[in-house]
Amino acid sequence: MKLIIDTDPGIDDAMAIAYAAAAPEIDLIGLTTVFGNTHVHQSSRNARYLVDKLGLAVPVAQGAPFAQGEDDHRPSEHVHGPEGFGDLTEIPEIGQNHDLSAAAFLVETARQHPGELVVCAVGPLTNIADAMALDPEFASNLKRLVIMGGAVYCPGNITEHAEANIYHDAKAADAVFSAPPETVLVGLDVTLKTLYKSADFEDLALRSPDMGAFLRDISRFYLKFYKEIGGLEGCGLHDSTAVIACTHDHMFEVVQTGLKVATEGEAIGATIPDEARPPVWVCRDVDGAGVVDLFTARVASLP
Repeated sequence: MKLIIDTDPGIDDAMAIAYAAAAPEIDLIGLTTVFGNTHVHQSSRNARYLVDKLGLAVPVAQGAPFAQGEDDHRPSEHVHGPEGFGDLTEIPEIGQNHDLSAAAFLVETARQHPGELVVCAVGPLTNIADAMALDPEFASNLKRLVIMGGAVYCPGNITEHAEANIYHDAKAADAVFSAPPETVLVGLDVTLKTLYKSADFEDLALRSPDMGAFLRDISRFYLKFYKEIGGLEGCGLHDSTAVIACTHDHMFEVVQTGLKVATEGEAIGATIPDEARPPVWVCRDVDGAGVVDLFTARVASLP
């Protein structure tokens, strides 16, 4: 499967990118970056750092710095740390971003591989909306769009109504759902059923002394947040679950519905079923233990 991950690394993004690098079913052909967990220049730096650490020859195209119509962004430092990787703050600048913007890179790559390319968006949907606006054929050129975002049948995580990725650019998300490509939504309805615990990270570090230990180390900050804020003994494999959904759809129970996104008011960012909208596949349940085991098995194969 030819895959681009649209990402804002981010601790769980790093886990998802590591999984994609290790999965034999996936041909990772690019990363596009967006604001979200960090400022976009940090997202790009972190993505290039991960590409280098994983030994990949994968371009990184930098995308939107802000939500549509905005000129500022406040990163989630309390969740992912000041530089996006927990307590790791000295992250080197390695390599250069691709010459094309994220939206242009998405459009061009989809044109080159019509009907073959899967895009997994694990940050705000600004780049996806921008690509759809840039090229009216972008959506039809994709094989599938898989989104980590939304809380359709459960409470949100950034507000009681909204999940963070959708909340950070509700207008872009609503634009995507108004005329989507074939789309699978992997939201909080399932990702909080894939808890990865401290013992899982320790096991991963033993089996993968370089990458596994890196993920364990940066995730200590993340696990602390989950414990203090949610009382959870583990973190959701949010972004990794979305990447796994790209190739292992049999592990998910889905329903089909149109969606709209609240773009103002108290419920901004809420993902609301709307049968007047084109249908997308919404994940409602998951083999959580299976996802955890698959993530560990794949990433443990890395050095």
